[in-house]
Amino acid sequence: MKNLNRYYPQLLALIGFVIVALIYFYPVLQGNKAFYQSDIAQYTGMAKEQNDFRKENDAEPYWTNHAFGGMPTYQMGANYPHNYIKKLDAVLRFLPRPADYLFLYFLGFFVLLRVLKVDTLKAFFGALAFGFSTYMIVILGAGHNAKAHTIAYMPMVIAGIILVFRKRYVAGGLLTLIATALEINANHFQMTYYLLFLLLCIGIYYVIDIVKQKDFKHLYTSIGVFAIAGIVALGMNATSLMATSEFTNYSIRGKSELTFKPDGKQVTSNAAMDYDYITEYSYGKAESFDLLVPRLFGGGMQEKAGEGSKIYDFYLGLGLEPAQAKEYSETIPSYWGDQPIVEAPAYIGIVVFFLAIFALFADKRNLKYAFLAGAVLSLLLSWGKNLPGLTNFFIENVPLYDKFRAVSSIQVLLELCMPALAFMGLQTFFTLDKEKQFKNLWQSAAVVLGILVLLFLMKGSFSFESPRDAAMAQQMFGADNYKQIGPGFLAALQETRMEMYTADITRALFLVVAAALALFLAYKQKINEVIAVVIVGTLAVADLYTVDRKYVNNDDFVSARKMTEPFELTGADEFILKDKSHYRVYEPFARLQGRTSYYHQSVGGYSAVRPRRMDELFTHTFESEKGNGMAPLFNVDQETMKLKAPVPVLDLLNIKYLVMQGQQGDYVPVTNPFAAGPAWFVSTVKPVTTADDEFKATIALDVKNQAVVNKDKFAEAAAKTTFVKDSTATIKLDSYEPNHLVYTTSNKNEGFAVFSEMYYPKGWNATIDGKPAAHYQVDYTLRAMLIPAGNHKVEFKFEPQVVKTGSTIALVSFVAFIGLLGAGVWFENKKNKQQVTA
Repeated sequence: MKNLNRYYPQLLALIGFVIVALIYFYPVLQGNKAFYQSDIAQYTGMAKEQNDFRKENDAEPYWTNHAFGGMPTYQMGANYPHNYIKKLDAVLRFLPRPADYLFLYFLGFFVLLRVLKVDTLKAFFGALAFGFSTYMIVILGAGHNAKAHTIAYMPMVIAGIILVFRKRYVAGGLLTLIATALEINANHFQMTYYLLFLLLCIGIYYVIDIVKQKDFKHLYTSIGVFAIAGIVALGMNATSLMATSEFTNYSIRGKSELTFKPDGKQVTSNAAMDYDYITEYSYGKAESFDLLVPRLFGGGMQEKAGEGSKIYDFYLGLGLEPAQAKEYSETIPSYWGDQPIVEAPAYIGIVVFFLAIFALFADKRNLKYAFLAGAVLSLLLSWGKNLPGLTNFFIENVPLYDKFRAVSSIQVLLELCMPALAFMGLQTFFTLDKEKQFKNLWQSAAVVLGILVLLFLMKGSFSFESPRDAAMAQQMFGADNYKQIGPGFLAALQETRMEMYTADITRALFLVVAAALALFLAYKQKINEVIAVVIVGTLAVADLYTVDRKYVNNDDFVSARKMTEPFELTGADEFILKDKSHYRVYEPFARLQGRTSYYHQSVGGYSAVRPRRMDELFTHTFESEKGNGMAPLFNVDQETMKLKAPVPVLDLLNIKYLVMQGQQGDYVPVTNPFAAGPAWFVSTVKPVTTADDEFKATIALDVKNQAVVNKDKFAEAAAKTTFVKDSTATIKLDSYEPNHLVYTTSNKNEGFAVFSEMYYPKGWNATIDGKPAAHYQVDYTLRAMLIPAGNHKVEFKFEPQVVKTGSTIALVSFVAFIGLLGAGVWFENKKNKQQVTA
């Protein structure tokens, strides 16, 4: 009973987290409803072949041809043998999606605050404040599930590390091990990579403190515990890590072998990705204040202004009915910051900020400076191209930094550190003597209120204009009407942005005064600690909750079928699907979407780790600013809807159909009669020595007769450059599975066969009549083989060794984990018994 009384507040908190998560996303309790996440819908399209294969064969293909011409499924939710940490994660995520991720936010941060010695009630509100931080909710709305999943386990990792540094080696080591394993399993390596920056700040703080005390035994023991926890956690995720690491070099996250960019300019950086791509989403310096006041820079790309706003009055002035004016004023393009697209501001809460400032004044634990350092570093790095000196240094010198884009997302560290500081501060408030309570309270209030008043006074220094405004207004009203309507609309839009700016600062002032007043009343002993905590905690959570609901709410729920079958079958799809041969489909104006992949083998898809060489065939030709744009695709016979002339890139990839958009917005199929088919023999091999030469020769290739080979990589393939191409020679694709292709060949002479399948050197094994045979990369992306004269059976099987090796390591690591867990439980029980008897 004593232990029950000790733990029931934590149990109540967990029940509270479940209830709150379900309340926020309550439509999930209706069986016919699902939360619409655009990214997940796109993923569903791209992963269709993989998921269908899994259902039909109860096995994993590890390869799909429905995305980018063919790629491994390592970053598409592949299931690996002996991935037991994934089963533990499934237990923790027992709620319906996305309530499960919201619950994980709460749980992880609650654990961290309890480790930081924040009592249960304050930790409960702190966990809610972290989980309702606007960015955390908005990424759920967008479908960035892996990102949310990974962020949710960050606080647990930090908690385990802090426990170890406090000499709680067993409990801390086990928590670090489990949390790190779950963190890695969540599979968003960018977020985990960013976490390392915060862990470095925390580690530096503790190491300096330990060295000052000359407690080197503690230092070495801690390092040993971390090493064991890290090795086992990595081992339990070995398959995913090894497979991802292997594929990265062949994806757009690896450095291109080309020395020129899509615009024709020379590559000058050693970074894996282009500087502009890495820093495209860079937070503006002044825009960073929307961490404190949500709509200083207009909020998101579409905000509700509603009745009484200047934009509403503008529409009334055009003669619209009030209902119509209201409708138009509820989706205004209010964002005017530096980033190209923003769904919502990364708002952390003004009450949270106020409490964090209090912690910096009042909390005596120097650990606060580690959290502060992490927050400041993440803010500076989130500025990206707006702080080029620091950003360039990290891109050029910090390992792996150049493999991640959207630098603004590093603000997740700030969004973790500030709530941690805030509720450390709230805990500290009630431990101070009266003099310090009052002194630190007025100092904190003065700082925060001073910032808000300064922002209010600075309103006149902002233009409230966006460089996108004019183009956007022309698109809305048309070029003819823009001259008459556009200026008035833009003036009303700017005034509406000013209204938002003023309204949100006023709101923030009220919240800070209310929170400070509650703490002042507690200082005066007019209310007790519990009431004060409930008031301040409720203000912090309600502040965030009301902002969140503007961006993610019940309107985001759709019929469950909309998520399981996100793309409707169009007339173009029906036309194409009548063709039962083997081919690919290209949708030029939506290549980086998942719609085409849902129904067809596609050269597009939706992935941040798409195959690099395949991507370059399009980014450097049709899609390049300097290239021909879509010119080859317009050479269409309007009567037959067929291409009039060969286009090498389309032909060699066996793109038999293109899906174009008609004038009415419908989908129109265009046939490419020049598609080369699944495989063919060529008469000439053209040796080259560089990737540049490979690419340039490929895009101008006589596809059916020539093949381009890099002789430095594949000397055997380039040893013979001419072959007798008999008109009776054939290659036929007899059977197809994504991971197993079978061909029969007939040729009177030795032939050089090109297969319209993506070359990937890690896992594809080729045989001729059951005997191993070499295959090579040709035409920049495809496979080729030397095939002897006669009739033969050729097979390609995807049998990745990395999966076999990684799964063995994962099994051994899991056994080690069970052993460590058992030993840890035994040790803790023994210690507790000794303490009781003592």
